Amino acid sequence: MSLRSAFQTTLELLPRPLDPVRSIKVKLGILLLSAMSAGFAFFRWRIGWLAPGTTFGAMAIVLVTSQILAHGMTRPLREMTAAVRAMRAGDYSSRVRATARDEVGELAGAFNQMAADLGAADQQRRELIANVSHELRTPITALQNVLENVVDGVAQPDAVTMRTALAQTERLGRLVTELLDLSRIDAGAHRLDKAEFALAPLLEEVVAEASVAARGVRFTVDVTPDDATIYADEARLAQVVANLLDNAARHGPAGGEVRISASVGAELVLEVADDGPGIAPQDRERVFERFTRGERAGGGGTGLGLNIARWVVDLHGGTIAVVDGPGCRIRATLPATCPAPVT
Repeated sequence: MSLRSAFQTTLELLPRPLDPVRSIKVKLGILLLSAMSAGFAFFRWRIGWLAPGTTFGAMAIVLVTSQILAHGMTRPLREMTAAVRAMRAGDYSSRVRATARDEVGELAGAFNQMAADLGAADQQRRELIANVSHELRTPITALQNVLENVVDGVAQPDAVTMRTALAQTERLGRLVTELLDLSRIDAGAHRLDKAEFALAPLLEEVVAEASVAARGVRFTVDVTPDDATIYADEARLAQVVANLLDNAARHGPAGGEVRISASVGAELVLEVADDGPGIAPQDRERVFERFTRGERAGGGGTGLGLNIARWVVDLHGGTIAVVDGPGCRIRATLPATCPAPVT
C-alpha cells in the first residue's frame, strides 16, 4: 500500500464529530475557530502571554469572514437541494450555477448534466406513452368496428371482412413485436446468434412474406454473387430486410416496384429502393428516430421499423443511411465474414 493510500485510509477511520451540525457554514466557522484556538494555545505556550482583546478580535474577524465566504461556497449546494425537490415534483428544468473550479463546482456541473439527462428521459417516456397509446388505439378501434358490424349483422363474415380484421390483427402483432425490440434496446440487450448462411434464400423468404402483406407491390432481388454467404445473425438480418421492405412498400406508389440488391465481398452492401418521392436531405437522419414516419404518417407504420433496423445494423458493427435516389434508397453495410481469431 502506498503512503498516500495509507493516509487516506487513516483519514477514513477518524471520527466525524461535526456530522450532527446541520449547516456547512457553521462547520466551516467551527473549523476555523478550532484551528485558531489551537494556534493561539501554541503561541501562548511558547510565548507565555497573548493579549485577550487581540485574540478574541481576531477570532471574531475570522468567524465573520468565514461566514461571508462560506455563503458563496455553499450556494450551489442549496441550489442543488432546491432543484432536487423540484425534480421530485416532475420539474427537471432547474439548473445550478457552476462557475467554481473546485469540487463543489464539479459537482454542480455533474448535477446539471444529470438533470438534463433526466429531463430528456422523462420527455422520451411521455412521448413513448403518447405514441404507443395512439398506435394501439388505431388498429384496436378498427378491429372493434369490424367485429361490431359482424355481430350486429351490418356486415357478413365473408373473406373481405375477415381479411380486414386479420390485417388489423397483424398490425397489432407487428407493433407488439417492435415494442419488445424497443425494450431490448433500452435494456441494453445485444446478444447476437451469428452463423454463416446463404444470403439469397434469406432474401427470397423475406420477400415472399412481404409480398403477402403488400399486395400489388412488385419485389425484385439481385444478389452478387448468386451463392454469396455471410456471417451474421440470420433472424436479426431478416428483421432488418423486412422492416426496409415494409417501409418501401408503404411509401412507394401503389403498384410500384421495390428493388433489393445485395453485393457481398469483405462487407455486405444491402440496398432497398422504391419509386416514391424519396426523403429530403434534412430528414434523412431523422427517419431513423423512434416514431418518425415521414410526411405520409397515414401509411399504417408504427415509426419504429427503421429505428430497430439501425439498432440491429449497429449491433453487427455496420452502418445504415438514406442515400441519393432516384426514389428512396436505404443502404446498409455490414461485415460479411467471421473475424479472424485473436492469437
